[in-house]
Amino acid sequence: MPSFSLESRLDGAVGGKTASALERAFGMRTVGDLLAHYPRRYAKRGELTPISSLPVGEPVTIVAEVRRANERRMQNRKGSILEVTISDGHGDLALTFFNQSWRLKELQPGRRGIFAGKVGEYRGTQQLAHPDYELFDDEATARLTAAANANLPIPIYPATSTIASWQLTKIIELVLDGLGPVPDPLPDELRVRHGLLEAREAIERIHRPDFEDQIERARSTLRMHEAFVLQAALLQQRAFVRALSATRRAPGALQERFDEALPFPRTPDQVSVGEQIERDLQGDWPMNRLVQGEVGSGKTLVALRAMLQVAQSGGQSALIAPTEVLAAQHLRSIARMLGPQLAPELMPTLLTGQMPAAERRKAALRVASGQARIVVGTHALLSESTTFADLGLVVVDEQHRFGVEQRESLRAKGSSPHALVLTATPIPRTVAMTVFGDLDVSTIRTMPAGRAGIQTFVAPLAEKPAWFGRVWDRIAEEVAQGRQAFVVCPAIDAEKLTKDDTADEPVPDDAGAPRTRWGVVQVADLLSRHPAFSAIRVEMLHGKMPSDEKDAVMQAFARGEVDVLVATTVVEVGVDVPNASTMAILEADRFGVSQLHQLRGRVGRGGVPGLCLLVTEAGAGSPARERVDAVAATLDGFELAEVDLELRGEGDVLGDAQSGARSSLRLLRVVKDADIIAEARIAAEAVLADDPALSRHPGLAAALERRVGMEERAALAKN
Repeated sequence: MPSFSLESRLDGAVGGKTASALERAFGMRTVGDLLAHYPRRYAKRGELTPISSLPVGEPVTIVAEVRRANERRMQNRKGSILEVTISDGHGDLALTFFNQSWRLKELQPGRRGIFAGKVGEYRGTQQLAHPDYELFDDEATARLTAAANANLPIPIYPATSTIASWQLTKIIELVLDGLGPVPDPLPDELRVRHGLLEAREAIERIHRPDFEDQIERARSTLRMHEAFVLQAALLQQRAFVRALSATRRAPGALQERFDEALPFPRTPDQVSVGEQIERDLQGDWPMNRLVQGEVGSGKTLVALRAMLQVAQSGGQSALIAPTEVLAAQHLRSIARMLGPQLAPELMPTLLTGQMPAAERRKAALRVASGQARIVVGTHALLSESTTFADLGLVVVDEQHRFGVEQRESLRAKGSSPHALVLTATPIPRTVAMTVFGDLDVSTIRTMPAGRAGIQTFVAPLAEKPAWFGRVWDRIAEEVAQGRQAFVVCPAIDAEKLTKDDTADEPVPDDAGAPRTRWGVVQVADLLSRHPAFSAIRVEMLHGKMPSDEKDAVMQAFARGEVDVLVATTVVEVGVDVPNASTMAILEADRFGVSQLHQLRGRVGRGGVPGLCLLVTEAGAGSPARERVDAVAATLDGFELAEVDLELRGEGDVLGDAQSGARSSLRLLRVVKDADIIAEARIAAEAVLADDPALSRHPGLAAALERRVGMEERAALAKN
């Protein structure tokens, strides 16, 4: 029998045709990829059920004898149908097979065997369609085999329309029969302490358990493998960055002048995070830090002080934002914070794809010559034509909207520049450890003084439909007091259901949820006919508008020339209007917890108290309503991040920017397995500290090479 390793190519193990089908369906290329496709659940062949009492819809196993078999052509379509009647002496059951006339030779009257399948009903008669069966010559053998197989767990695999679960079972059995030894990625001490299986046995037991109680131990073992290999990969990446040498950037007069001109004292968190960054920028290796903090906690201030430290030695900083609107706003707020003395010296420059050609050329020249020491832009900063004189710091705003590849191509424009990632979406501890395990994480919790705060209320239309009218009256009352309001919709046009190119996908609702009713277009139309809004200035904003138009609307809103802005989630990040007091979020149940919290952070930013109305038709007690109620219950983003993780699971929370981390999470669950992840990190730290080259841990080295393959290692390197 040929011996395969987990690194063996699939075509050598299962043949070219099957390997191609597996690659098309699941992206599998190696034996390891196939064997990491774990069963979703396990079925039982069922007790030996008498035919007379078979439950419809349930999988059953019966011992029976073939009574009749005949084939006929189908009337309405091509092909034939084979109908077989079997009996256990107490009742009869029909079996049907489509286009399988060859089975007539096997299923001769008088033959006995085990028949297993799911009981269906056709025209009032119970039947098994395409059942599995095994025929025997000897009745005693048939009964014994049936009894033995009745309790054998049957793996049910995630399948596709082209490859069924039972086909995967056969392919995996074939490969397991030829699988050689598997080196263990876990240190012996860790495996023994947790009572885990050896790697080869764990793989065998998860795919071919003899008894149900073998499954959990195999799962626990493979879960620890995932956690341990992932943490080792992240720690290796951190070590890799620390092996690079960075240009030291000492603080100086620019920072001092900036601090003196600040009209307010920095908060304690802004000071302590600022000090951490100051130390990082003077270190031997490039800074790799994530700063998380609520909307308005002062992350931009902290980042700007870091830019001044880099500028002190003539270095440049690039701040990359997810949208043109946000990039333009960042530039304005940076210029404002620098003031008339510092701004001309540092020449903050905007560079985006939508700028007129002449303007863009001028900006690109300032960047290439080093005249612009602060550059703000979108993905345009990544284009090959953009060059920097001395890129010393890369600041990425809103990491979760920005893939690792893009971040790295910006980093490649300098010589090991420092990296600072900002996020207003608080990250639960376990996610930070699992996804950003190679970054140092800082948190700004304290909010600047002088915030009036926000009150949040749910408008539950399922129970109180009349509240919909009250929402519009409430907004009109706020505008009458000289304030402004946002109305956020889940779509641009609910009739056409255009996906907003800057919006996240709305969270899928419970099965059978009604389609979106309110888009920006529908709300603007409603308000144009609403008597209370006759004198109110309403404008629309969404991602499909041309960039200059979006910017013009935002600026008009910021200047107070627009009273009510009806928008998609394009306003989620960075729109800063201190006079905006109210936000109504329509069909709030279609958004995620962190997104609702982020949106809400757009109001109550000045001295005016904020009001957020979460309008939903989701029924009380439904998962969709739970999300909305959770947001109304607290303003603490860190608490909400944990709630979000509990409610949604980490699939959505991790997002797809972390390809290196995501693809290796098969059994590991970030919420449930927090303790395993923490323990794996400590164990991986100890192994790497003692044996950085992993020469004494070949199993771990092989697992890292395999799981974090070349593409994934590239993705992790960009984290």
